[in-house]
Amino acid sequence: MLLNTLLLALRSIRRNLLRSFLTILGIVIGVSAVITMVTLGNGATLAVQNQISGLGTNLLQVRPGQRMTGPGGGAGAPSFKEADAQAIATQIGGIAAVAPEARTAATVVANGHNWSSSVIGSTNDWLVTGNWSISDGRVFSDDELRAGAAVCLVGATVRRELFGTQSVVGAQLRVKQISCEVVGLLASKGQGSFGNDQDDVVLVPIKTLQRRITGNTRVNTLLVSMQDGSDANRVKAGISQILRERRKLAEGDEDNFNVLDTKQLADALSGTTKVMTTLLGAVAAVSLLVGGIGIMNIMLVSVTERTREIGLRLAIGALEREVLLQFLIEAVVLAALGGLIGIVLATLASIGLADVMEVPYLFNPGVNLLSFLFSAGIGVLFGYFPARRAARLDPIEALRHE
Repeated sequence: MLLNTLLLALRSIRRNLLRSFLTILGIVIGVSAVITMVTLGNGATLAVQNQISGLGTNLLQVRPGQRMTGPGGGAGAPSFKEADAQAIATQIGGIAAVAPEARTAATVVANGHNWSSSVIGSTNDWLVTGNWSISDGRVFSDDELRAGAAVCLVGATVRRELFGTQSVVGAQLRVKQISCEVVGLLASKGQGSFGNDQDDVVLVPIKTLQRRITGNTRVNTLLVSMQDGSDANRVKAGISQILRERRKLAEGDEDNFNVLDTKQLADALSGTTKVMTTLLGAVAAVSLLVGGIGIMNIMLVSVTERTREIGLRLAIGALEREVLLQFLIEAVVLAALGGLIGIVLATLASIGLADVMEVPYLFNPGVNLLSFLFSAGIGVLFGYFPARRAARLDPIEALRHE
């Protein structure tokens, strides 16, 4: 009986293909919109997490000022010194590396080309705190760091703009008034979490930057990389205590520096992205309800059109539940078919948009299955009333219908 009912429902749908397609259009749009929004949202969340983790492993950023500002630190707050980094590294446990960082913007010149880039002064620990690796060449030697030698490491963007594809190790690069020997090439990291190009960088020993480029001893940022399993709150408290002592802050004075935990930043941004994904998915799901109303409307029209057919079936012995099941299956098949088409369109759209937005495509079987089941449930919900109306028709009155 169920098979015969299903065949009758499919025959009725095939009889009016255009109307059937227009009927399920709302379901198709709703399912594809929900899946696409959720898929892209999950991809964006993963992209944010990857970009934040690219800043460094278990990284704390310490900057002057009471609020996080730009790379230059807080306005009016005293900058740090190299000795501050050394004190943190030696007096606090659970720390893998501490790197003082000073930076400035400068035009770098090589091979007859010039390029405006970010010049950073630091130590080899800067590579550890930022998860950097060397793709060619070497890091700075201890003698070069102590003497403030004219040597540098360059990022992939600087290499591309000034040297093309040729090897950069051993080449000369002019930064403002000094000529540096390129001793290494940094492995590419791509775009940062705030849209910046992480590879557009020239790294020099911090003493080189201070003595030969900026002419001051200011340190804008302290980068602290914690060991795995370290208590971030304990480490941050220790950093605050040491810096308050070194900056001679009284007990009632507010901190004139701030400590940012990049893991907390990643969690906050990921949480925001997930909330936005949920809201967008909920808004898109409204179109599923609109599609369900469309199915109910067309099913009511179908019941009216087929009143004599229904009356004839009832008159020759068809049971009410058989008629109800026929129309209910029609509604469910329409909604489920819309769900399947929506899943296919959403997959294609998600792959294309993920590539355009430069976020990873994450196939989520749970969302796809839930969307399909929800669309089928819409068919049951909105198809029941027309089906019940058809099943309760009086056979005699139905046969008299014109």
